[in-house]
Amino acid sequence: MSKDKKILEIKKLNSGYGRSQVLFDVSMTVPEKGGVAIFGRNGVGKTTLLKSIIADEITQTGGSIEIDGEDISTHNHESRIAKGIGYVPQDLSIFSTLTVKENLILGTPSKKPKSDISYALDMFPKLKDRINQKAGTLSGGERKMLTIGRALLGQPRLLLLDEPSEGVWVGVVSEIGDRLCDLARQMTIVIVEQNIDLGLRVTNKACVMHRGEIVLSGSAKEIQKDNRLKQYLAP
Repeated sequence: MSKDKKILEIKKLNSGYGRSQVLFDVSMTVPEKGGVAIFGRNGVGKTTLLKSIIADEITQTGGSIEIDGEDISTHNHESRIAKGIGYVPQDLSIFSTLTVKENLILGTPSKKPKSDISYALDMFPKLKDRINQKAGTLSGGERKMLTIGRALLGQPRLLLLDEPSEGVWVGVVSEIGDRLCDLARQMTIVIVEQNIDLGLRVTNKACVMHRGEIVLSGSAKEIQKDNRLKQYLAP
């Protein structure tokens, strides 16, 4: 396997919500295995970029999104999931009245036994202790673990994460970061984060967005040392 092989390539992407354009000629390349962090102030288009990749409530008006060299711009949400894309949204789409186990079972693909949730439980051992607990009673960090774990049961090759550290206690952020580092050695992760340290720790590439465009990109180390990073992230 070539270390330069691309799983995702976005070329001059223009997209938004209805007639409201949010992204302007966004281009980025995501290598197979490893991770890419996306930074930027609130409202610059980070979430819109992830939703554009997964075809979630987004209108694409230009450019292309390629998976393994195939343009999937006209593919619907279900078709993109079938290509191996997993998505963990910022708003934590769990079923509060169902147990942890029931939530995880909903994440297993139909081709696997419904009881096969061990991968998620091994990835996040805290969930084992909460297996029969209602998801709505979990802490913020545990809910994040549940949402990520459920997405992993879909066996994605490319995992999109929107603010996994938001609303999570600092000690749990470190644990989630450990697991994401493990995952980045097995699959490809694209992570939108306000926590710069976490984003750079998990990934080997990074980019910065500003007003719907990518204004900085490079290796995680290069972005970390770039003085413009603070400039673009300042309130």
